[in-house]
Amino acid sequence: MPSFKRKSTILLATSLAATIVISTTGITPTFAEEKKSEEQDNSTWLAGDHHIHSEYSYKYDYTKNPITFVKGGDAAYPIEKQAEMAKKYGLDWIVSTDHGGPNHSEVNLKEAYPDLLESRKKHPDLLQFYGLEFNPAGADHVSLIMPQNKDEADNLYKIEKIYGRGEVAGNPEDSDEAKMDRAVKYLTSLPKKNQPLAFANHPGRDHSDIGVYDGKTSPEELRRWNNLAPSIFTGMEGAPGHQADYYGERRGRGIYEKAPTLGGYDQMTATLGGFWDSMLAEDRKYWVTGTSDMHEHFSDGGREFWPGEYTKTYVKAEKDYDNIMESMRNGRMFTTTGDLISELDVTVNLKNKTAEAGEEIVISKQKQNDLNVEITFRDPNSKNANNENPKVNRVDLIMGEIPGESTNNTNPTTKVIKRFYENEFKRNGDFVTVSYKLDNVPKNSYIRVRGTNTNELEPKIDSKDENPWSDLWFYSNPIFIKVK
Repeated sequence: MPSFKRKSTILLATSLAATIVISTTGITPTFAEEKKSEEQDNSTWLAGDHHIHSEYSYKYDYTKNPITFVKGGDAAYPIEKQAEMAKKYGLDWIVSTDHGGPNHSEVNLKEAYPDLLESRKKHPDLLQFYGLEFNPAGADHVSLIMPQNKDEADNLYKIEKIYGRGEVAGNPEDSDEAKMDRAVKYLTSLPKKNQPLAFANHPGRDHSDIGVYDGKTSPEELRRWNNLAPSIFTGMEGAPGHQADYYGERRGRGIYEKAPTLGGYDQMTATLGGFWDSMLAEDRKYWVTGTSDMHEHFSDGGREFWPGEYTKTYVKAEKDYDNIMESMRNGRMFTTTGDLISELDVTVNLKNKTAEAGEEIVISKQKQNDLNVEITFRDPNSKNANNENPKVNRVDLIMGEIPGESTNNTNPTTKVIKRFYENEFKRNGDFVTVSYKLDNVPKNSYIRVRGTNTNELEPKIDSKDENPWSDLWFYSNPIFIKVK
């Protein structure tokens, strides 16, 4: 059974092939442009990872004068190595996101960027975005994904140089949230073609407990960034990286000690009726992703899986830089761990109306009898990177109301309205379909979907020595139902 296809209103963006010239003033990329014409949407599910580090995530010694840094001190591998491993584990696109310290903007521009361009040449079948794990003032980390064009390097350099926390050691403004607000406003001032995408990384990892939001990245900040730039700050990591932390000979998830993950997902995503649902209750188009946060592989003594080895973000798009970014911006994606599934199409249908992930459907109170949810996923009959073939045990259809106002970081209306078990699965080869009729939707609402290979009705807190391969989940992004 093929994936669902739709006509697209997106004009396919410029396809760009790059060469590079190094001068005394920095790097000047020159691009040969080949225009694509508008054509039928050939979108497929493309797997990727937007949070990957290379040897240009330096380690800094602030005790020395001048401050010294070590290449490869915080992350181990060349950019090209990360691309090679991403391809091995089935990724179609990745984002290079090194993070910084003093003068890291220069490192990123003059060292990392040339290596990225070389990697693009060596692996033309892998789309490699230029990006940054941005250090925002007064908060934790954010993935910035730059549109792939001739301005990508200069624009990212300016963003990090002016607004990056730690770019100038000891800058007192680095703890001031107002500096980050200025950065967000600056991003909105860029021409549309140069505006990045931003996803808050591991937003709940340093909060003191489940349901407590007292860490570096607060719900208030996430809301404010989304208010200031709703088409740029469009979401957060649902499944954070560092899932291969070592404890003896076990691969566990112990890095998240304060606010542990639940089924491999950040508490701000995995808690039913929690923070993510509170954002959706406010009618925010706010999406979740999954990444590796790759620094060093567990086989080399690190705590990460290779890009795509364990966690994947699938984007429904054509294999084109701008088309992938546009689909991510609009929520046409899902995330999964352990290759539990490889496709997920969720639709809400009302006669001749259909809405998919990230979209909304408008219905009348008087004419709801034919409102139907259809979920089709691919449960591949193949082994994952752990030499296992996990099977989906259950799929949950989740629904919540949209009052359109703050609900104090919770949405008490969110609930699982239907649990589908294997005896209800309609199979066609690797594909499984289930459906559900929605009766009487009196208020603006949203639906979203998750699934698992476990018997847990709700994802449980991950222990330090838990084997991540035994506890797999996938999450869709929401569809919004608006009632006249």
